[in-house]
Amino acid sequence: MGGTGGGDARDIGGGKKEKEGKVGGKITVWSWDVAANALKRLARAFEERHPGATVDVTDIGYDNAADKITVGLRGGSGLADVLTIGGTQLPRYTGNFPQGFYDLSSLGGRYGGDFDRASWRTVTGPDHEVFALPWDIGPCALYYRKDHFRAAGVDPRKLLTWDDYVEAGVRIKKATGHKLLIMDTTDTGILSTLLQQQGQSYFKNGRVAVDSPEAVKALTLMKTLHDRGLVDYEKGWSGLVTGTKEGKAATTPTAAWWTGTLTEEMPELKGRFGVVPLPGFTADGPRTSNEGGSTLCVPAQSKNPELAWAFIEFVLTDRANQVSMLKREGLFPAYLPALEDPYLSAGQEYFGGQPVLDVFARLARNIPPVEYTKDDAKAVDIMVSAVTGVTLRGKDPRASLESAARQIAAATGRERMK
Repeated sequence: MGGTGGGDARDIGGGKKEKEGKVGGKITVWSWDVAANALKRLARAFEERHPGATVDVTDIGYDNAADKITVGLRGGSGLADVLTIGGTQLPRYTGNFPQGFYDLSSLGGRYGGDFDRASWRTVTGPDHEVFALPWDIGPCALYYRKDHFRAAGVDPRKLLTWDDYVEAGVRIKKATGHKLLIMDTTDTGILSTLLQQQGQSYFKNGRVAVDSPEAVKALTLMKTLHDRGLVDYEKGWSGLVTGTKEGKAATTPTAAWWTGTLTEEMPELKGRFGVVPLPGFTADGPRTSNEGGSTLCVPAQSKNPELAWAFIEFVLTDRANQVSMLKREGLFPAYLPALEDPYLSAGQEYFGGQPVLDVFARLARNIPPVEYTKDDAKAVDIMVSAVTGVTLRGKDPRASLESAARQIAAATGRERMK
């Protein structure tokens, strides 16, 4: 699929050029924060392997990235040769700008089996296009305070279902006074995590699915947690970090990257945390989900798509490079061969010697793939109101979700599932 500023995407020839060292010229790469640092570091190694090739990585800042990329896609010029785009955001861009990206399927399609199924779903289009390669992911598990669980006599390994989780929360609160988890009143809380765990997002087969039986189960669970007094409400990222640091909640159901936040922001709590798989809706159901992650893609306006692809291939399909980014920048690989590295099975001192990365590596292979669309942002805006109406104002989950489904259908022009 070609696009503004680029020809037929399948003309990015070869696929073997990176290994043969026959690429040259200059490319620019956009990324942000630690991801940009990783790319700058690997760009030097790439240039050494390919004399005559230059890779210029620019940190455009996370807050500016969406606007800059949207402006470039809309105007047909001004974008870098390689873009970092969030995994769940990519379908919004490819849906709104279907001619804006090279289709890498003839080059990258053969790598599909090397990435976890959920992240591969986010980079592929309805006609089997491959718009990007997955980079990092956020497999989810349950971080728990060992001291709070110990004081309440709760065994974290026995939290097989969300019902078990609620019961444990009641015991922990009674024994210690601590609540079970922190949620933000300005977003949808853990709803997307609970939906993905059941194999869906806000849309399914192109239709609005926020009032499905799975969604009702998820929001009913969130209401139960609130009604039992187990939720500590804090605002934004800083509220979550501060609340965790102060011990306001006994658990945090979130992604692998939270380990970096704990070790960097809360060194004084070393030895107090452990990690187990998420509870499931059934004891034998999926015990994980995904939160966060990113991809690397080539916009159709790239002036050197061959070199852009070669750089992406070098960074993302090399086990040593992927493991180095986990070690140095904390980027958890979507590339499955990297998860077999001995580094992930080593005990981590911060977690009392528990091999925490191994927990996430085992879960990563079983993240349920779900559907993301160009209309997700519209759905999220409506769902925030539905979630807060149920959790904070006592509204009925089923009725609230049916109302939200009608609103989303009207806002997007999509049909409802029922």
